[in-house]
Amino acid sequence: MEAPGCRRTQLPVLLLWVNGLMTLGLAGARQQTNLCNESLMLEKLPACGKSFEEMMKKVDSKKWCNLTEFIMYYDNFTQCTEREANNASCFWPNPLAEGFITGIHKQFFSNCTSEKVHWEDPPDEILVTLILIPVMLTCAMITLVVWCSKRSDILV
Repeated sequence: MEAPGCRRTQLPVLLLWVNGLMTLGLAGARQQTNLCNESLMLEKLPACGKSFEEMMKKVDSKKWCNLTEFIMYYDNFTQCTEREANNASCFWPNPLAEGFITGIHKQFFSNCTSEKVHWEDPPDEILVTLILIPVMLTCAMITLVVWCSKRSDILV
C-alpha cells in the first residue's frame, strides 16, 4: 500500500506528463511544421476564382445580391480557397487569401449595398419626457418608502 504523500507527489508529475503530450501534439492535435508556400497558394487561388466565375454565370446578375441564389457556389469557392491554402501549407484564412477573396467580392458584389436603417434621436420634448418619468417615479418610490418606514406605528 502506498503512502498518501507518495500519491500527492505523483499527481503533479502525471499532470506535467499529460501537458507535455498535449503540447507535442500527441493528443490528437496536428502541428503544422511546413512553412507557407505563398507563391504556390497565389498561383492556385485564381483557379478557384475562375471556377466561381463560371458558376456565377448561371445566376442572373440581378440576383447576385441575393445570397440564397448562389450560396452553394460560394461555399464551393470558399472550400476551394481553403483547400488550396492548406495544400500550400498555409493557414486559412490568411492575409493573401483574404485579399484574393476581397477581389472576388469587388468583382461580383460591389453593387450590393446593405440598406441600413438610419436611427435618429427623438425630438427633445419626447426625450426629456422619457428620461424624467422614470427619474420621478424612482424619487416618488424612495419618498414613499422613507415615509412609510417613519410611520411604522400606523402599518401595524
